[in-house]
Amino acid sequence: MILLQTLSTNDGLQAVDSLALMEGAGTNDIGLLDLMIKGGYMMIPLYLLFILAIFIFIERMITLKKASKTPKGMIDQVKMMVQSGNIEQAKMVCQGEETPVAHMISKGLERIGSPLKNIEVAIENVGKIEIYKLEKNLSLMATVSGAAPMIGFLGTVAGMIRAFIGVAQEEGMVSPKLLSTGIYEAMITTATGLVVGIIAYLGYNYLVTRVSKLIHNMEYTTIEFIDLLQDKK
Repeated sequence: MILLQTLSTNDGLQAVDSLALMEGAGTNDIGLLDLMIKGGYMMIPLYLLFILAIFIFIERMITLKKASKTPKGMIDQVKMMVQSGNIEQAKMVCQGEETPVAHMISKGLERIGSPLKNIEVAIENVGKIEIYKLEKNLSLMATVSGAAPMIGFLGTVAGMIRAFIGVAQEEGMVSPKLLSTGIYEAMITTATGLVVGIIAYLGYNYLVTRVSKLIHNMEYTTIEFIDLLQDKK
């Protein structure tokens, strides 16, 4: 009977200790905002790079969406007008569309009457300008994807140096909490830099894919237009 009472008492004490440990762990939980603050001053450029990457991605998506809105009916309408000799009306149709394809075809229509080679060169020159507009700031996005992890690593190294300097300045027994706190705060910048770099890298690759599709569509449409002029002659 005494043995049973002792066992039940020990079980109760273990349950209380477990509950206390769980409550202690809950009170030591660190929120996301706390982590973002404790990363140190090197988190500031990482936040700026993240905001820049998001801004570039949204701005490019809006631009690419507008550039891809070349209606199929417009191309067919221009072809019919060119075949029937209504060049001026075809120009007006192209001028009503603010898209790369419309700008390229409009330039080709302005050069009708010139040698076919000159028309091709004029269209290619406009195409280069339009491609430059489509690829604007993509290189900056790629820079963010590479620079963010490097800044994060730099912040970690700087934080580790500060942590070990603090340890060296301590007299007597070094507290494990002091060392571990300095290390995890330093590692926050690495994690943040990797997250920003991954997001920027994925966004960059997605935008490059969208631009490549648009360029392919521009090339296909202009080839059809040049073939139309060649057949007309």
